[in-house]
Amino acid sequence: VQLQASGGGLVQPGGSLRLSCAVTGSIFSRNAVGWYRQAPGEQRELVAAITTGGSTNYADSVKGRFTISRDNARTTVYLQMNSLKPEDTAAYYCHTRQYGMDYWGKGTQVTVSS
Repeated sequence: VQLQASGGGLVQPGGSLRLSCAVTGSIFSRNAVGWYRQAPGEQRELVAAITTGGSTNYADSVKGRFTISRDNARTTVYLQMNSLKPEDTAAYYCHTRQYGMDYWGKGTQVTVSS
């Protein structure tokens, strides 16, 4: 199972980015996928997750600003991030679990700064 995250970059406060996580080698339609982030000196935290049925959950800090979605045909999960704040600056990682094993993609850096 491989996860490839992309879409990070430098954006001004109030701006938007869309992250993508392409998942290969898994039974994608049967696995939940989550986005996590980790800022320097901080623990990795869950940002958003989406189940196989499309149910979602979000960290309180991003509710109303971020939207997670999935395209089972493309085996890709997206994270639309709007109204970005400097505190959203972090490396963002996507994650899935299959048969009890955890899989992580390499992080994509998001920097929110003027």
